[in-house]
Amino acid sequence: MRPMPATKTAGGTMPNKQLVEMLLRSRLFRDYEGVFTKATGLPLALRPLEYWQLEHHQKTNENHFCALLAERPATLAVCLQSHAEIIRHTGNVPCTETCPFGLTETAVPVRLGEETIGFLRIGQVLRRSAIQTDKARAAAKLKECGVPFVTDIRKAWEATPIIPKDKYGAMVRLLTFFAEQLSALINQIVLEKQNAEPELVRKAREYITQHKMEPLSLGAVAQASGASVFHFCKVFKKTTGLKFTDYVARIRLEDAKTQLKRTFGQSPTEFRARLHSGQRKSKAA
Repeated sequence: MRPMPATKTAGGTMPNKQLVEMLLRSRLFRDYEGVFTKATGLPLALRPLEYWQLEHHQKTNENHFCALLAERPATLAVCLQSHAEIIRHTGNVPCTETCPFGLTETAVPVRLGEETIGFLRIGQVLRRSAIQTDKARAAAKLKECGVPFVTDIRKAWEATPIIPKDKYGAMVRLLTFFAEQLSALINQIVLEKQNAEPELVRKAREYITQHKMEPLSLGAVAQASGASVFHFCKVFKKTTGLKFTDYVARIRLEDAKTQLKRTFGQSPTEFRARLHSGQRKSKAA
Protein backbone atom coordinates (compact mmCIF):
# COMPACT_ATOMS: atom_id res chain seq x y z
CA MET A 1 0.00 0.00 0.00
CA ARG A 2 1.34 3.43 -0.96
CA PRO A 3 2.00 5.58 2.15
CA MET A 4 -0.21 8.62 2.53
CA PRO A 5 1.78 11.78 1.68
CA ALA A 6 2.00 14.21 4.56
CA THR A 7 3.39 17.63 5.37
CA LYS A 8 5.38 18.41 8.50
CA THR A 9 4.04 21.29 10.61
CA ALA A 10 5.21 22.77 13.90
CA GLY A 11 2.59 20.64 15.62
CA GLY A 12 3.50 17.37 13.91
CA THR A 13 2.74 15.68 10.60
CA MET A 14 -0.60 16.17 8.89
CA PRO A 15 -1.69 14.21 5.77
CA ASN A 16 -1.94 16.36 2.62
CA LYS A 17 -5.35 14.86 1.97
CA GLN A 18 -6.59 16.17 5.32
CA LEU A 19 -5.16 19.63 4.63
CA VAL A 20 -6.81 19.78 1.19
CA GLU A 21 -10.13 18.56 2.62
CA MET A 22 -10.07 21.52 5.03
CA LEU A 23 -9.73 23.85 2.05
CA LEU A 24 -12.45 22.05 0.08
CA ARG A 25 -14.86 22.62 2.98
CA SER A 26 -13.95 26.30 3.27
CA ARG A 27 -16.36 28.94 2.08
CA LEU A 28 -13.51 30.60 0.18
CA PHE A 29 -13.05 27.59 -2.09
CA ARG A 30 -16.73 26.80 -2.52
CA ASP A 31 -17.59 30.37 -3.50
CA TYR A 32 -14.66 30.68 -5.89
CA GLU A 33 -15.33 27.31 -7.51
CA GLY A 34 -18.92 28.26 -8.23
CA VAL A 35 -18.03 31.64 -9.69
CA PHE A 36 -15.11 30.27 -11.73
CA THR A 37 -17.15 27.46 -13.27
CA LYS A 38 -20.04 29.79 -14.05
CA ALA A 39 -17.76 32.41 -15.63
CA THR A 40 -15.54 30.06 -17.67
CA GLY A 41 -17.65 26.98 -18.23
CA LEU A 42 -14.71 24.87 -17.02
CA PRO A 43 -14.55 22.46 -14.09
CA LEU A 44 -12.20 23.44 -11.27
CA ALA A 45 -10.67 20.80 -9.02
CA LEU A 46 -8.49 20.97 -5.91
CA ARG A 47 -6.62 17.72 -5.31
CA PRO A 48 -3.96 16.52 -2.82
CA LEU A 49 -0.33 16.20 -3.84
CA GLU A 50 -0.77 12.55 -4.76
CA TYR A 51 -4.16 11.89 -6.32
CA TRP A 52 -4.42 8.80 -8.49
CA GLN A 53 -7.75 9.41 -10.22
CA LEU A 54 -8.90 11.72 -13.00
CA GLU A 55 -9.17 15.12 -11.37
CA HIS A 56 -12.37 16.27 -13.12
CA HIS A 57 -14.22 12.95 -13.37
CA GLN A 58 -17.94 13.34 -12.62
CA LYS A 59 -17.55 17.05 -11.83
CA THR A 60 -19.89 19.69 -13.26
CA ASN A 61 -18.86 20.64 -16.82
CA GLU A 62 -16.53 17.66 -17.22
CA ASN A 63 -15.45 17.31 -20.86
CA HIS A 64 -17.67 14.62 -22.39
CA PHE A 65 -14.75 13.23 -24.41
CA CYS A 66 -12.70 12.79 -21.22
CA ALA A 67 -15.69 11.16 -19.52
CA LEU A 68 -15.88 8.60 -22.34
CA LEU A 69 -12.15 7.90 -22.05
CA ALA A 70 -12.59 7.20 -18.33
CA GLU A 71 -15.03 4.39 -19.17
CA ARG A 72 -12.42 2.40 -21.13
CA PRO A 73 -9.48 0.80 -19.25
CA ALA A 74 -6.95 1.36 -22.07
CA THR A 75 -7.73 5.07 -22.58
CA LEU A 76 -8.12 5.61 -18.84
CA ALA A 77 -4.55 4.33 -18.35
CA VAL A 78 -3.29 6.91 -20.87
CA CYS A 79 -5.18 9.70 -19.08
CA LEU A 80 -3.82 8.66 -15.69
CA GLN A 81 -0.28 8.57 -17.06
CA SER A 82 -0.74 12.08 -18.46
CA HIS A 83 -2.10 13.18 -15.09
CA ALA A 84 0.99 11.80 -13.34
CA GLU A 85 3.32 13.52 -15.81
CA ILE A 86 1.84 16.98 -15.31
CA ILE A 87 2.13 16.62 -11.54
CA ARG A 88 5.72 15.41 -11.88
CA HIS A 89 6.63 18.51 -13.89
CA THR A 90 4.83 21.01 -11.65
CA GLY A 91 7.12 22.78 -9.20
CA ASN A 92 6.48 26.07 -7.43
CA VAL A 93 4.75 27.60 -10.45
CA PRO A 94 1.83 26.47 -12.64
CA CYS A 95 2.50 23.84 -15.30
CA THR A 96 0.48 23.51 -18.51
CA GLU A 97 0.73 20.38 -20.66
CA THR A 98 -1.07 18.81 -23.62
CA CYS A 99 -2.34 15.27 -23.18
CA PRO A 100 -1.78 12.55 -25.83
CA PHE A 101 -5.29 13.22 -27.17
CA GLY A 102 -4.49 16.90 -27.77
CA LEU A 103 -6.29 18.52 -24.80
CA THR A 104 -4.66 21.12 -22.57
CA GLU A 105 -4.42 20.65 -18.78
CA THR A 106 -2.94 22.89 -16.08
CA ALA A 107 -1.86 22.30 -12.47
CA VAL A 108 -1.40 25.25 -10.08
CA PRO A 109 0.40 24.40 -6.80
CA VAL A 110 -1.11 25.19 -3.40
CA ARG A 111 1.46 25.38 -0.63
CA LEU A 112 1.72 25.18 3.14
CA GLY A 113 4.85 27.08 4.04
CA GLU A 114 7.57 25.68 1.77
CA GLU A 115 5.71 22.44 1.00
CA THR A 116 3.29 21.79 -1.88
CA ILE A 117 0.20 20.07 -0.50
CA GLY A 118 -2.00 19.96 -3.59
CA PHE A 119 -2.97 21.44 -6.93
CA LEU A 120 -5.73 23.45 -8.49
CA ARG A 121 -6.56 21.77 -11.79
CA ILE A 122 -8.26 23.14 -14.90
CA GLY A 123 -8.22 22.11 -18.52
CA GLN A 124 -9.77 19.56 -20.87
CA VAL A 125 -9.76 22.25 -23.56
CA LEU A 126 -8.21 23.11 -26.92
CA ARG A 127 -6.26 26.36 -27.11
CA ARG A 128 -6.94 26.85 -30.81
CA SER A 129 -9.34 25.56 -33.43
CA ALA A 130 -8.51 21.99 -34.29
CA ILE A 131 -6.90 21.25 -37.63
CA GLN A 132 -6.68 17.96 -39.48
CA THR A 133 -3.33 17.00 -37.93
CA ASP A 134 -4.81 17.45 -34.43
CA LYS A 135 -7.62 15.03 -35.27
CA ALA A 136 -5.17 12.63 -36.85
CA ARG A 137 -3.01 12.53 -33.69
CA ALA A 138 -6.04 11.97 -31.47
CA ALA A 139 -7.30 9.24 -33.80
CA ALA A 140 -3.90 7.53 -33.85
CA LYS A 141 -3.66 7.49 -30.06
CA LEU A 142 -7.18 6.14 -29.74
CA LYS A 143 -6.34 3.44 -32.28
CA GLU A 144 -3.35 2.39 -30.13
CA CYS A 145 -5.85 1.87 -27.32
CA GLY A 146 -8.18 -0.14 -29.56
CA VAL A 147 -10.80 2.61 -29.77
CA PRO A 148 -11.97 3.82 -33.20
CA PHE A 149 -12.25 7.60 -33.67
CA VAL A 150 -15.87 7.47 -34.82
CA THR A 151 -19.46 8.29 -33.81
CA ASP A 152 -19.89 9.45 -30.19
CA ILE A 153 -16.24 9.67 -29.24
CA ARG A 154 -15.36 11.70 -32.36
CA LYS A 155 -18.30 14.06 -31.78
CA ALA A 156 -17.28 14.48 -28.14
CA TRP A 157 -13.68 15.35 -29.12
CA GLU A 158 -14.90 17.86 -31.72
CA ALA A 159 -17.16 19.46 -29.08
CA THR A 160 -14.21 20.19 -26.77
CA PRO A 161 -14.25 23.87 -25.66
CA ILE A 162 -11.80 26.13 -27.48
CA ILE A 163 -10.12 28.78 -25.32
CA PRO A 164 -7.46 30.94 -27.02
CA LYS A 165 -3.98 30.92 -25.51
CA ASP A 166 -4.12 34.47 -24.14
CA LYS A 167 -7.51 33.95 -22.49
CA TYR A 168 -6.45 30.58 -21.09
CA GLY A 169 -3.25 32.15 -19.76
CA ALA A 170 -5.33 34.81 -17.99
CA MET A 171 -7.39 32.06 -16.34
CA VAL A 172 -4.23 30.37 -15.11
CA ARG A 173 -3.01 33.69 -13.74
CA LEU A 174 -6.27 34.14 -11.83
CA LEU A 175 -5.89 30.65 -10.40
CA THR A 176 -2.36 31.53 -9.31
CA PHE A 177 -3.75 34.42 -7.25
CA PHE A 178 -6.43 32.11 -5.85
CA ALA A 179 -3.82 29.47 -4.95
CA GLU A 180 -1.99 32.15 -2.93
CA GLN A 181 -5.22 32.88 -1.04
CA LEU A 182 -5.73 29.18 -0.34
CA SER A 183 -2.14 28.89 0.85
CA ALA A 184 -2.66 31.79 3.25
CA LEU A 185 -5.88 30.20 4.51
CA ILE A 186 -4.38 26.76 5.16
CA ASN A 187 -1.39 28.34 6.91
CA GLN A 188 -3.83 30.20 9.19
CA ILE A 189 -5.91 27.08 9.84
CA VAL A 190 -2.85 25.00 10.75
CA LEU A 191 -1.49 27.75 13.00
CA GLU A 192 -4.80 28.00 14.85
CA LYS A 193 -4.91 24.23 15.31
CA GLN A 194 -1.36 24.22 16.66
CA ASN A 195 -2.23 26.96 19.13
CA ALA A 196 -5.46 25.32 20.24
CA GLU A 197 -5.37 24.17 23.85
CA PRO A 198 -5.33 20.37 24.25
CA GLU A 199 -8.35 18.87 25.96
CA LEU A 200 -6.32 17.47 28.85
CA VAL A 201 -4.94 20.97 29.62
CA ARG A 202 -8.43 22.46 29.54
CA LYS A 203 -9.66 19.81 31.99
CA ALA A 204 -6.64 20.39 34.24
CA ARG A 205 -7.22 24.14 34.30
CA GLU A 206 -10.85 23.63 35.28
CA TYR A 207 -9.92 21.17 38.04
CA ILE A 208 -7.23 23.46 39.45
CA THR A 209 -9.60 26.46 39.44
CA GLN A 210 -12.29 24.48 41.26
CA HIS A 211 -9.89 23.06 43.88
CA LYS A 212 -7.29 25.83 44.22
CA MET A 213 -8.01 26.33 47.91
CA GLU A 214 -7.46 22.64 48.62
CA PRO A 215 -4.25 20.57 48.64
CA LEU A 216 -3.50 19.74 44.98
CA SER A 217 -1.36 16.80 43.97
CA LEU A 218 0.10 16.28 40.52
CA GLY A 219 -1.35 12.76 40.38
CA ALA A 220 -4.87 13.96 41.17
CA VAL A 221 -4.81 16.67 38.50
CA ALA A 222 -3.33 14.30 35.90
CA GLN A 223 -6.05 11.78 36.68
CA ALA A 224 -8.72 14.48 36.36
CA SER A 225 -7.32 15.40 32.93
CA GLY A 226 -7.41 11.78 31.79
CA ALA A 227 -3.66 11.39 31.22
CA SER A 228 -0.67 9.70 32.81
CA VAL A 229 1.53 11.89 35.02
CA PHE A 230 4.38 11.77 32.50
CA HIS A 231 2.21 12.72 29.52
CA PHE A 232 0.36 15.35 31.52
CA CYS A 233 3.57 17.07 32.64
CA LYS A 234 4.95 17.10 29.10
CA VAL A 235 1.81 18.52 27.46
CA PHE A 236 0.96 20.93 30.29
CA LYS A 237 4.44 22.49 30.28
CA LYS A 238 4.49 22.76 26.48
CA THR A 239 1.05 24.41 26.40
CA THR A 240 1.25 26.78 29.38
CA GLY A 241 5.00 27.37 29.55
CA LEU A 242 4.88 26.54 33.27
CA LYS A 243 5.49 23.50 35.43
CA PHE A 244 2.44 22.23 37.29
CA THR A 245 3.59 23.55 40.68
CA ASP A 246 4.45 26.97 39.26
CA TYR A 247 1.07 27.20 37.54
CA VAL A 248 -0.80 26.34 40.73
CA ALA A 249 1.25 28.89 42.68
CA ARG A 250 0.43 31.57 40.12
CA ILE A 251 -3.29 30.78 40.20
CA ARG A 252 -3.35 31.00 43.99
CA LEU A 253 -1.38 34.26 43.96
CA GLU A 254 -3.74 35.82 41.42
CA ASP A 255 -6.68 34.70 43.53
CA ALA A 256 -5.12 36.23 46.64
CA LYS A 257 -4.61 39.52 44.81
CA THR A 258 -8.24 39.54 43.70
CA GLN A 259 -9.49 38.82 47.21
CA LEU A 260 -7.27 41.56 48.69
CA LYS A 261 -8.58 44.14 46.24
CA ARG A 262 -12.15 43.18 46.97
CA THR A 263 -11.58 43.43 50.74
CA PHE A 264 -9.59 46.67 50.90
CA GLY A 265 -10.53 48.29 47.59
CA GLN A 266 -6.90 48.58 46.50
CA SER A 267 -4.20 46.64 44.74
CA PRO A 268 -1.51 44.74 46.71
CA THR A 269 1.04 47.42 45.78
CA GLU A 270 -1.24 50.19 47.05
CA PHE A 271 -1.96 48.17 50.20
CA ARG A 272 1.75 47.69 50.93
CA ALA A 273 2.48 51.37 50.28
CA ARG A 274 -0.28 52.47 52.66
CA LEU A 275 0.85 49.90 55.23
CA HIS A 276 4.45 51.16 55.11
CA SER A 277 3.23 54.75 55.32
CA GLY A 278 1.24 53.95 58.45
CA GLN A 279 4.24 52.24 60.01
CA ARG A 280 6.48 55.28 59.35
CA LYS A 281 3.91 57.61 60.90
CA SER A 282 3.72 55.37 64.01
CA LYS A 283 7.50 55.47 64.41
CA ALA A 284 7.57 59.23 63.96
CA ALA A 285 4.97 59.67 66.69
